[in-house]
Amino acid sequence: MGYLVQILDGLGLTVGVFLVSLIISLPLGILVSCLRLSKIKTVSKVTEIYIWVLRGTPLLLQIMFVFFGLASIGIKFGRFNSIVFAFALNYSAYFGEIFRSGIQSIEKGQSEAASILGFSSIQINLKIILPQVIKRTLPSIGNEVITLVKDTSLVYAVGQSDILKYAKGIAVRDATLVPYLIAGGVYLVLTYIITKVFESVERKVNYEE
Repeated sequence: MGYLVQILDGLGLTVGVFLVSLIISLPLGILVSCLRLSKIKTVSKVTEIYIWVLRGTPLLLQIMFVFFGLASIGIKFGRFNSIVFAFALNYSAYFGEIFRSGIQSIEKGQSEAASILGFSSIQINLKIILPQVIKRTLPSIGNEVITLVKDTSLVYAVGQSDILKYAKGIAVRDATLVPYLIAGGVYLVLTYIITKVFESVERKVNYEE
């Protein structure tokens, strides 16, 4: 119990990074998907490169680049802001591809029919396209959200004390692997809660259909 209490000192940071990153990256992902599908080739190509770079390089490297790399040229963020910025950029690329596939899976006839009925482009996207995209991509979004929880353990790269860093400190101090097992259990609980939340949302969406 003593180890658990000490490790939970890092829970606030873990949950904070997770929530703020998620709140930013989800809407940013929608924007990325729209830019990727833009009819303006330059915009679409630049977005494609953005997605390729963010998905093709390690998140740990991106965190270090934002905190250390940008600071070297005079662009400085706080540790927490650096982490959230890197996470938001990284996950917006993943969410962007998820939303893009969801948008492309919707029949174009729906937009055409809505347009004939007098719906504006904004109304079509918000009331017809977006709800269907969210429904179709919920499982994939859920998987990425779970991955996001686990990736919060990378905050140690810029000296932040999350669950895993506390566990490591205790393990080194007491020469035991028990703190790591407890930390693993905490992550399992967090991912279990998220899984159940998404299952509940999926059931509700399917029921309403």
